Amino acid sequence: MSLLSLRGLSKSFGGLVAVAHVSLELEADAVIGLIGPNGAGKTTLFNLITGNQRPDSGGIFFDGRDITGLPTHAVVRLGIARTFQNIRLFQSMSLLENVLAGRHCRLRAGLAASLLRPPFQRREERQAVRRARDELAFVGLEEQRDKPAGGLSHGSQRLLEIARALATDPRFLILDEPAGGMNGQETAALMELIAAIRSRGVSVLLIEHDMNLVMKVCRRIVVLEYGVVIAQGAPEHIKRDPAVIEAYLGSGE
Repeated sequence: MSLLSLRGLSKSFGGLVAVAHVSLELEADAVIGLIGPNGAGKTTLFNLITGNQRPDSGGIFFDGRDITGLPTHAVVRLGIARTFQNIRLFQSMSLLENVLAGRHCRLRAGLAASLLRPPFQRREERQAVRRARDELAFVGLEEQRDKPAGGLSHGSQRLLEIARALATDPRFLILDEPAGGMNGQETAALMELIAAIRSRGVSVLLIEHDMNLVMKVCRRIVVLEYGVVIAQGAPEHIKRDPAVIEAYLGSGE
């Protein structure tokens, strides 16, 4: 069953066509890879799904609801979260505060309640802190919760971004090159983390250049070239697809 549907999605920047008539059905309870050469339109596609950019044409449907052109905060509240290719953390804030920032979209207390701090607001705040600590523990960072995010290694900062995204209660998580800058041990741990996220009932759409990771964790892989889907299917099929080999994997694969 499809959780996220892209129907004829297109986006251009001046004379550059970044995404061209992309139609995809992304199923629930799965890890799906999105691969392709640099400039293929992968991050633009992510930006269209999450409301960071508006498509020129086509539609985006999440769980049957048309979310085309919705602002980012509305998309997050519906259950789609993401990380970024270039890490976007509050570097001077603690790990806990960064994850709490992600949890904010699920809090009911407004400005007045935050100033007056009635019992329901204090209770909600305690619950948010517990949830943030749980997500930090889930990615292996809970013991460092009070440290500033800027003091983490590059790999740990990527894990912190994942924890912050999970704190929004996503049903669909989009990861943009999460293994970038990670060493082999960190990448192996990331594979286990992605599998654990799927076990929580969260679907994952993954951009990644580490083909070993993609082939091991993804049920299905979609390949983009010049904004066009040139292939999709199971990892074994993609590895042998002549168009994919020519455009991206190379004959050495």
